[in-house]
Amino acid sequence: MVQGKYYDEVKVGDTFGASLTVTETHLVLASGLFGDFNPLHVDETHARASRFGGRILHGPFTSALMSAPAGMYFHGTAIAYLEHNCRFKAPVRPGDTVTTTWTIVDKLDKPKHEGGIVVLTAACRNQDGTLVAKAEGKMLVRSRA
Repeated sequence: MVQGKYYDEVKVGDTFGASLTVTETHLVLASGLFGDFNPLHVDETHARASRFGGRILHGPFTSALMSAPAGMYFHGTAIAYLEHNCRFKAPVRPGDTVTTTWTIVDKLDKPKHEGGIVVLTAACRNQDGTLVAKAEGKMLVRSRA
């Protein structure tokens, strides 16, 4: 696995991200992991009659999928993921391919921690370009030096 970025290697304006196609397995896995068997997630007949017109992925799972590229971008260099705030804008459905793009918007030096806090924002869009979620995060990251 490739080493992630160090604090002193990134700059404001840098972007990174990843894409993933959501499957039936994601819905089933999320229900079991979260213990959330709301019919919007597990009952197609019920969900089809809802405002969403079919089953949708759990919001916390969408949020987790969005955070994954940040974890990988700082693979082995992250000290801690300090904050994550996500706002859901549209449903994510089985079969959707979601693409998350993170942007580094600020850096806060933390010499005591031999690194700093990287402040991030993200947009997650489906295959049609629809914004499905927005997020903000803060990652404490080591410096190389």
